[in-house]
Amino acid sequence: MLCGLCFVAGCDSRGSGAAADGDAVVARIVDGDTIEVTIGGRQERVRLIGIDTPEIAHPAFGDRPPNDAECYGDQAQVYTGELLAVGSGVRLERDVVARDDYGRLLAYVYRTSDGAFVNYEIVRHGFAQPLTIAPNTTFAELFVDAARAAEGDDVGLWAACGRQ
Repeated sequence: MLCGLCFVAGCDSRGSGAAADGDAVVARIVDGDTIEVTIGGRQERVRLIGIDTPEIAHPAFGDRPPNDAECYGDQAQVYTGELLAVGSGVRLERDVVARDDYGRLLAYVYRTSDGAFVNYEIVRHGFAQPLTIAPNTTFAELFVDAARAAEGDDVGLWAACGRQ
């Protein structure tokens, strides 16, 4: 796995020249699987790799139509906010592909205060399902196991929304 994120001119696609260790500060929780961070003086939107939380309601924007909240979307957003308080430090690790089609950074997110693996915690506590998009598959099996455990424990969206 590759650690760090590339933010400076001239760095290669494997992360050399990246911010020292991918440290960032949480600026905002967008939804259950997307956050905004400040890193290297820049604001960046980060999509957590390997997980998919239910959607929150969105108004129409550009070509995108409005949508209603999905079951447990609001709860997933709140839980992510409880894991990652605004102003808290996070370490970002990328996998093979650094950005998605929307320009968001793709990252595994760890709290710097205690090293908690945020992507995993969200799935394990029933706020997300695994979403594996190759080639970013480093923790795919871990996320599937976490989702099975959450479903078996009947927690989070598994209890609230029925079987997905």
